[in-house]
Amino acid sequence: MTAHTVGVRRVYDEPGPTDGSRVLVDRIWPRGLSKEKAHLNQWCKAVAPSTDLRKWYAHVPERFEEFTTRYEEELREPERAAALQSLRDILREGPVTLLTATKNPEISEATVLAKILTDGSTSQPEQ
Repeated sequence: MTAHTVGVRRVYDEPGPTDGSRVLVDRIWPRGLSKEKAHLNQWCKAVAPSTDLRKWYAHVPERFEEFTTRYEEELREPERAAALQSLRDILREGPVTLLTATKNPEISEATVLAKILTDGSTSQPEQ
């Protein structure tokens, strides 16, 4: 089985030739962007961080490490774990680009998800 690539991009960027399936992973629709211009294959808002976590983090770079830890914990919740599994299923079919509206995608939930998908980490639902 071939390992497919996982990319991270801003949803506002033009689609690239190697994007594969383009999946928006933000909970909130990007401001000022039409669905046509987004060029999405899927909007997977169920995998996004909780509103409380998103507001606490506020994309403050110094909080990224703690954000990652808390977000990985959230990804073990049944609904988010199922959404993460759907991303894994899409990845089995070909390359995936995780999209976010954040100004700095390197410190976003998309980057955390890309690492999980690339490393093959498992987030199992809580028992």
